[in-house]
Amino acid sequence: MGRLTAVTGARQTRLAEGWRLSLTPASACATPAEAARLDDWIAATAPGTVAQALEAAGRWRRDTPLALNDKDAWYRLPLAEAGRRRLRFDGLATTAEVWLDESLVLTSGSMFQPAEAEVEIAPGATLWICFRALAPKLSAKGPRARWRPFMIEAQGLRLVRTALLGHMPGWRPAIDTVGPWRPIRLIEDGKARAEDLRLRADWDGAARLDVEVTLHGLTGDARLACAGASAALEALGDGRYRAHLSVSDARPWFPHTHGGQPLYPVRITAGATEIDLGRTGFRRVEVDRGDDGLGFGLRINGEPVFCRGAAWVAPDAVGLASDRAAYEPALRLMAEAGMNMVRLSGVGVYEGPAFFELCDELGIMVWQDFMFANFDYPATDPAFLDAVRLEAAAVLQAMQGAPSLTVLCGGSEVMQQASMMGLASDLAWPLFDEVLPGLARDFAPGVPYVPNTPWGGPLPFVADQGVTHYYGVGAYERPLEDARHATVRFASECLAFANVPQPETLAQSLAAPAVHDPRWRARVPRDRGVSWDFEDVRDHYLKRLYGHHPYELRRADPALYLDLSRMVSGQAMAAVFAEWRRARSPCAGGLVWLLKDVEAGAGWGLIDALGEPKPCWYALKRVLQPAQVLLTDEGVNGLAVHVLNEREEPLLAELRLAVFGADPGPLIDVRRPLEIPARSGLELSGFELIGRFFDLSHAYRFGPRAHEAVCAQLIGPEGELLSEAVHLMAPPQAGGGAVAIELLEAAGGWSLALTAERLQPYVHIADAAYRPADDGFVLLPGERKLVRLLGRQEAAGRPEGELLALGGCGLGGYGGG
Repeated sequence: MGRLTAVTGARQTRLAEGWRLSLTPASACATPAEAARLDDWIAATAPGTVAQALEAAGRWRRDTPLALNDKDAWYRLPLAEAGRRRLRFDGLATTAEVWLDESLVLTSGSMFQPAEAEVEIAPGATLWICFRALAPKLSAKGPRARWRPFMIEAQGLRLVRTALLGHMPGWRPAIDTVGPWRPIRLIEDGKARAEDLRLRADWDGAARLDVEVTLHGLTGDARLACAGASAALEALGDGRYRAHLSVSDARPWFPHTHGGQPLYPVRITAGATEIDLGRTGFRRVEVDRGDDGLGFGLRINGEPVFCRGAAWVAPDAVGLASDRAAYEPALRLMAEAGMNMVRLSGVGVYEGPAFFELCDELGIMVWQDFMFANFDYPATDPAFLDAVRLEAAAVLQAMQGAPSLTVLCGGSEVMQQASMMGLASDLAWPLFDEVLPGLARDFAPGVPYVPNTPWGGPLPFVADQGVTHYYGVGAYERPLEDARHATVRFASECLAFANVPQPETLAQSLAAPAVHDPRWRARVPRDRGVSWDFEDVRDHYLKRLYGHHPYELRRADPALYLDLSRMVSGQAMAAVFAEWRRARSPCAGGLVWLLKDVEAGAGWGLIDALGEPKPCWYALKRVLQPAQVLLTDEGVNGLAVHVLNEREEPLLAELRLAVFGADPGPLIDVRRPLEIPARSGLELSGFELIGRFFDLSHAYRFGPRAHEAVCAQLIGPEGELLSEAVHLMAPPQAGGGAVAIELLEAAGGWSLALTAERLQPYVHIADAAYRPADDGFVLLPGERKLVRLLGRQEAAGRPEGELLALGGCGLGGYGGG
């Protein structure tokens, strides 16, 4: 197969509906003529998977998935078109034969490499695809591996270009990905078309656009146009053209935490003919290794950016949906939470164009792994490397011009796996050090390339150099202070916990007692072969931070156990990010593992499988905003107050520091006006702010502790609360007591005004029609707190819900009528 090229200026027909699917034992049918005699066919779609079609037909269940890799899957579709066409498959999983009637037109052996064929379609023709059983491929022998990753069952996967999803017990359900998982199109080339595009949009204080492209069928002088500027295309020969364009009216693209996201259409024009090359944004990405040359951070358009967000592994485990509707809800929740980077992990799949379009619009940077993880890949096999080159070229070409593409990475935990297996540190890595970076330079010049993640120190996984996967707080059960002691420079993966969803999600999708019920246990992530799981990790911190023995608490008060479990993972994450975001921290970023669950339960996700944010998501939202106040415990130095302003303009605000006891009203209440320059921060001592000694952190212990909480607030010029940080002095206790609740309606929507008589360390708002903008928050005694209510649907009506304290105790209801 020749090199595939993206083409614009052609008529395209999606072959989405009307497919029929039949399963057979492996190799039962050799040709379409034999498959045509099968009598058991069900409806299917493309893009789609065999599991998705079987589920729709009532023949397959997610909780007890039927194995599919040992079967052949035949798809057929009568074609309505006739004539000469190009047949384009954006993704076939995995070993596939494509037939037009009885003629074999192409074969494919990679899930990730698009396939294409020129065909002559006769009237009434039928398109056939046979996905051959993958199991025989997985048992095939290849070059001897230097190590075997224990977390993956089928070691033959290192020889086959397919997703690891479904092959990692304890990580995801064992769902085999088979079928046309990406769109299928018939393409009729127009007279004028562009192909083999190279596009680079740069910002050096002004916008620069460089394009090189092959053009067919244009008459007259061709010009490149963008944002009101245009330049003539220079002919290079053989239909190849290039142009350089300075775009004076364009503005730079920034992640949403640091600026705007202007996007500009790019076109080629020649007389009345116009070819659309899509949209782009102008930005420059640079790596900042720090003063010692050992760190890793990013500068966007010269500005340092603290990267925070989460890792993404396709949350639709069955269909691997790639349309805008599949991506948008979770990505919007990322932006709302103040997250500005998403990492597409090498254990997943390449996402579709709609993913990057949304990230461009929302100002979310993308760290893109190539789909390699853990294995010793056959990087000296010429056929394997040729397939990788085609795969990577197609993937990179589809991403061209996306300003959100910020980092390219060779893969996940390959170098770490070799190092942890005791192999020498000077191994050669031709795939990650030669092949992939060469393609990155060709298709994505200006996008930093990282050979692997983790990477950068004397051992790949050390935290104080380069890029790490930080689980000191988390799986390694280190104290929260380890986030500072480890001197983390950039965590491209961190803080994995078994995060408990909201009670409403459990009631709807997992009505099983926590922890030991097999239905609950099956949805708790674990590494294969170890004696613990990530619920044990969460329980460790519940005991360390709150003093409860998890087993005893679970038996005595299961509701309190679940609420404290919801609270503790969020508290741990928030404490780590507060540490990493302070001005004196060497850390330049952290990406939580993982953004979204694939099934309801205590998974790694910050968002549950139903799309509902978990309490840990809210905890992170409170510490990840561009205008932010944070508190850190500095021992005998008291509490430090950190104020951050990542915005483009100076921040005029009032800083409030208040101390609360058991009774309503603050014991100490001090305020200071601040002007924080754009994209800067400062650190203040709590002692300095209150102007006298008060044992804010109870480090001196000269007598009984006099207070229950310390609160720092950042208040905007109009009196609006921009950010709040609360430091609790004691482990949280089960709630109760009176809370005054007001339901307020204004032009901007609905809000709750809440005032508690006593400290409420954890308050949950339960409302079927509205999601609170904050949840799992602290109510301070006598303090009025406003919480916006966000309609789950456009016409949500009047809110009606209730407040629940820690342990599920009711605090009162609102609305209705």
